[in-house]
Amino acid sequence: MDSDVMSAVARLREAFVRYPERAVLDGCPHCRGQVRVADHNLFSLTISLGNTVGNRDDLKSLLPLLLERMVTSTELDPVIVLGKLPREEWRTWPEAEQRAIDGYLDAVWRSLLGTYPSQVGSFLDPATFLDAVGAGGESVTRFLDIWDLTLNSAADRHLADAVNGLNFADRRVTTLAAWLRRESVRDRLFRAFERDHTMPWGDDLARAHDLIRS
Repeated sequence: MDSDVMSAVARLREAFVRYPERAVLDGCPHCRGQVRVADHNLFSLTISLGNTVGNRDDLKSLLPLLLERMVTSTELDPVIVLGKLPREEWRTWPEAEQRAIDGYLDAVWRSLLGTYPSQVGSFLDPATFLDAVGAGGESVTRFLDIWDLTLNSAADRHLADAVNGLNFADRRVTTLAAWLRRESVRDRLFRAFERDHTMPWGDDLARAHDLIRS
């Protein structure tokens, strides 16, 4: 975990410190009853948290831990965790809480683009991150704008992987797919190939460039 992500996690703890963690959460009286947190791994708990187990304050109390664990291990599914936020209307939460989550997402995204392969826990690649952001009810556009401005070899290799993994025959064009098909992405991949053509990943850059050109 790089220093910016560590700082973002620390700000999350500060923002949500007023929500104490409870050892026992209230569950659906018809199907769960009370749930001891210690008796469940975090993955199984996230599936039910805020749904049949716990309330909004319980989600807030555990959110710093969940978000930290997502960048230090692969045990949690980012889509499941961030998918809790729109259901709890997180954009109506206090400003400090929203800023802490936004800061975390920005720091994770920049860290992911700065290393290849990704070294950010459960965020295995840009697509995983962007899928989770979408599940959180957010537009991916601002993160794609950051990718546009992140001009390094790692970000270019992630870009080549995304293009090479794109189904160009799929008529359902997502925001990410449309962004990847742009002429500016093709030009960027050409410049990256010129820079890194002697590297082992040079062929990946060339293949991605040719896919967009076709």
